Amino acid sequence: MEIRQVQMGAATDAVALAPLAQIAPQLVFVFGSAHRLTEPHLGAQLRACVGETAHLVGCSTSGEITDQGVVDDNLVVTAVHFAEPAFRVVSIAYGGMTDSAGAGQRLARQLAGHGLRSILVLGQGVNINGSALVAGIAQVAGDAVTVSGGLAGDGGLFQHTWTLCDGVVSDRQVVGIGFYGDAIQLTFGSFGGWQPFGVTRLVTRARANILYELDGEPALEIYRRYLGDYASDLPASGLLFPFAMIGPDRGETGLIRTILGIDETAGSLTLAGDIVEGGYLRLMTASTDALVDGAEAAAGAARPATRADDACLALLVSCVGRKLVMGGRVEEEVEAVKAVLGDNTVVTGFYSNGEISPYAGAAPCQLHNQTMAITCIRE
Repeated sequence: MEIRQVQMGAATDAVALAPLAQIAPQLVFVFGSAHRLTEPHLGAQLRACVGETAHLVGCSTSGEITDQGVVDDNLVVTAVHFAEPAFRVVSIAYGGMTDSAGAGQRLARQLAGHGLRSILVLGQGVNINGSALVAGIAQVAGDAVTVSGGLAGDGGLFQHTWTLCDGVVSDRQVVGIGFYGDAIQLTFGSFGGWQPFGVTRLVTRARANILYELDGEPALEIYRRYLGDYASDLPASGLLFPFAMIGPDRGETGLIRTILGIDETAGSLTLAGDIVEGGYLRLMTASTDALVDGAEAAAGAARPATRADDACLALLVSCVGRKLVMGGRVEEEVEAVKAVLGDNTVVTGFYSNGEISPYAGAAPCQLHNQTMAITCIRE
């Protein structure tokens, strides 16, 4: 397995991309801001540099993760050559929020085949129910197939996101990579680092990812009371104060939900994934140190058990809310991950509107928010 990475802060440069072609890549990950990913002729320029047979996959971001750290409004291109390229790439048309589960089902059907072990998915980051997308994949593929990846970002605006598949950039497609057999090994880790505060409240009315009532009161009203001065900046300030999901038995689920939008008329909150009516929610907050510790824990869970000197690509999908909390110290979580995974691991990834990973390295897979989710890819 060979890996090469190029980072471009200005316009796409054929000279800068040239080193990627030297390894004859079969799979190329492309992550960039919405501005960079939608540059005219980007797909054709990338194709000309990496060859006609390489698969190009990627999405827009709220910050790009590179082997050197975190950048903004860049294009990060990471090329991989496998000795045994046992993978397939597909994309499916996406019809909006109500099509989330159906899109997952169609994606899994296209990837179905003998020896399917894992699916890496890149989806839209707005107007999507990530929980339903993952559930749709699992319904067709089964719980034995692990699912990881994330939802595209747009700099924290939650307005318009994009995915890339084989040169086509679209705001209406979901991209999937299926891995088959044992030649390519994927390992996973996810962890948050957020701490709960305030009282635990019962979800008295909810539908899918729309939260209407907590303890019989409008959810938006309660949320505003908690936020105080931050309430005037909703929905953006919701990234700083996500919910911890707690089961009906008051047991921890390990899931966090971010607020994506508010409805003044209904008094409701739109979350990035499903919540359970009859379950409980509790507000959370975090410090930079706690989030860095969470990223380190995710890397420990994802670290492959094979030889440390084997080449490895680590795909890091971290929530934009974590980036906002950490501010100028955001690179510390990437540094913590690299320290755990070792020098032979190349890091790429993006800050997202939702993270997809098995929890603690075990099925079933879940949509996470405010989490560092890591997929390690190794032959």
